[in-house]
Amino acid sequence: MSANNPLLQDFDLPPYSEIRPEHVEPAVDCILADNRIALQELLTRPADSLDWATLVVGLDEMNERLAHAWGPVSHLNAVCNSPALRDAYQACLPKLSAYWTELGQNRGLFEAYQALSESLGAAAFDVAQRTILEHSLRDFRLSGIDLPAEQQQRFGAIRMKLSELGSQFSNQVLDATQAWTKHVTDEAALSGLTDSAKAQMAHAAEAKGLDGWLITLEFPSYYAVMTYADDRELRRELYTAYSTRASDQGPNAGQFDNTPVMQEILDLRRELAQLLGFSSYAELSLATKMAESTEQVLGFLHDLARRSKPFAEKDLAELRAFAAGQGLDDLQSWDAGYYAEKLRQSRYSLNQEELRAYFPIDKVLSGLFSMVQKLYGIEICELEEFDSWHPDVRLFEIRENGEHVGRFFFDLYARSHKRGGAWMDGARDKRRDSSGRLVSPVANLVCNFTPPVGGQPALLTHDEVTTLFHEFGHGLHHLLTRVEHAGVSGINGVAWDAVELPSQFMENWCWEPEGLALISGHYQTGEALPQAMLDRMLAARNFQSGMMMVRQLEFSLFDFELHATHGDGRSVSEVLESVRDEVSVMRPPAENRFPNSFSHIFAGGYAAGYYSYKWAEVLSSDAFSRFEEEGVFNPETGRAFREAILAQGGSREPMVLFVEFRGREPSIDPLLRHLGLSEDAA
Repeated sequence: MSANNPLLQDFDLPPYSEIRPEHVEPAVDCILADNRIALQELLTRPADSLDWATLVVGLDEMNERLAHAWGPVSHLNAVCNSPALRDAYQACLPKLSAYWTELGQNRGLFEAYQALSESLGAAAFDVAQRTILEHSLRDFRLSGIDLPAEQQQRFGAIRMKLSELGSQFSNQVLDATQAWTKHVTDEAALSGLTDSAKAQMAHAAEAKGLDGWLITLEFPSYYAVMTYADDRELRRELYTAYSTRASDQGPNAGQFDNTPVMQEILDLRRELAQLLGFSSYAELSLATKMAESTEQVLGFLHDLARRSKPFAEKDLAELRAFAAGQGLDDLQSWDAGYYAEKLRQSRYSLNQEELRAYFPIDKVLSGLFSMVQKLYGIEICELEEFDSWHPDVRLFEIRENGEHVGRFFFDLYARSHKRGGAWMDGARDKRRDSSGRLVSPVANLVCNFTPPVGGQPALLTHDEVTTLFHEFGHGLHHLLTRVEHAGVSGINGVAWDAVELPSQFMENWCWEPEGLALISGHYQTGEALPQAMLDRMLAARNFQSGMMMVRQLEFSLFDFELHATHGDGRSVSEVLESVRDEVSVMRPPAENRFPNSFSHIFAGGYAAGYYSYKWAEVLSSDAFSRFEEEGVFNPETGRAFREAILAQGGSREPMVLFVEFRGREPSIDPLLRHLGLSEDAA
């Protein structure tokens, strides 16, 4: 079987075009069986022969072989979903979950790690090795190593079921997104939409063999309608379809309903936490995070809400007054984006579509690469020959002083059968293998931008530029690591509420005049972003930032309350409503079912962790304030950030690394100043 199964071959980069659904389960079965035998052999060796190389690196080699096969499959399931691939992926989830639970509850392995950590003393290991041993022993306990056999079995069953439910949740969001379209044959119905949005909708219709235009729930299409469509009824129709996806409401009510899935996930998470002796899943979640207690997280979020809500109320009052001046007295959720854009244009003469012409994708990328060369002394070049999962995918290499550092894939555009949103995942970890060879890191960077149409290059909104910088920051964190132990190289081992620091940090350069000069230029003439337009763009930076802040706090508090209290007998929607009572300034309609597509917390890694975005934003704003003091392209400051934050991965505690870079613990003031939410800004 291995002779013709690409997932069982030794490859540098995955042979994506050769991977078929029928390869998946046999490859996973084969590797899991081999790993179990290898682990048994490892643990029957004399105890005094289990040193770092045989035990930790040996286990890394097993895990890497599994990741080598499963990583490409998991990635393809997200970016090229098909029924056959989905079935193969789903079939493997329980097997993988059982394997990881076995490892976490393997008493012999736990005792071997314990003996290794105690045998030689701290001086025998470097800081990264000591962290890996500490994390490993902690993770054994969080996998139920200390539980009696019956409870260990229950723990494993819960983990397996949660893995399946997370995938089911994600699939139903994708299916619900794909299930709704609106075919438009009268262009008048699209009044107000930009030419580029209409071109994309025409392209979508053509791809389905239709004339006219096809509106979908993929984000670029949804955003275009909500921001520009003059037809209020069209906006309402689209808003309803989007905000009721995978629920008991809306045009496909009950068809892909995630309501029971959410409740089962929450019940099982609580049971899992209680098995391990935690009072709630939120408490369990914080066992591996930077924040120290549920009280600290809730205090942080409530404090931000208290500071931000007056600004949000002012934003909403301005928006209502503006809409009333335009003849609309009952501003609704499907009107907010449309009138906000009109108000922005009115106040700042800033047209997002006009701005888009100055951000063609290749100019943005070349400017981005130029920035990181100035900051970190690295070079980035595009590679032409590689195997890919889609023609739009591009591959780049990072070099330093002519030496190879790592590579990353860019998959930037929205399309059917691709999961929405934007993300980075580590496709391969930097590590030194058992033969002493240094393995270089690889990252996948995925976005859902408006694709190029009609012979034009892809033109990004400034929001899309910011998203690109965000994901690239994650990529740099993974790729610029100097740690050679897999467990804490790159993003591995980094506390979840600190992992957004490098990504949010990169966003700052999208707003710096020196940075904007590098990433902007008219796609037809190459003309620089005119000074007047730049001035208006910077003036509008914090437009409606109060409303945006309370929206993010609503998500964060909802997530944390849900996992800290299990609702205290309330339903998911009742918890959300109580959070909205505190922080929301504009209530969505009753049929809105936002939680049903909140994949971050029900199908991603952000359960009881969505607060991490705001937590890390405090860190990133304060870190950037040093660049404001010393020069935004100061190479010494850039090297200091690289060495303190990016290079060290998860090898040391994030607060220690932050203090190493900033010289003190973080302050919330730079964040409030950057967002225009401080008294000074008011």
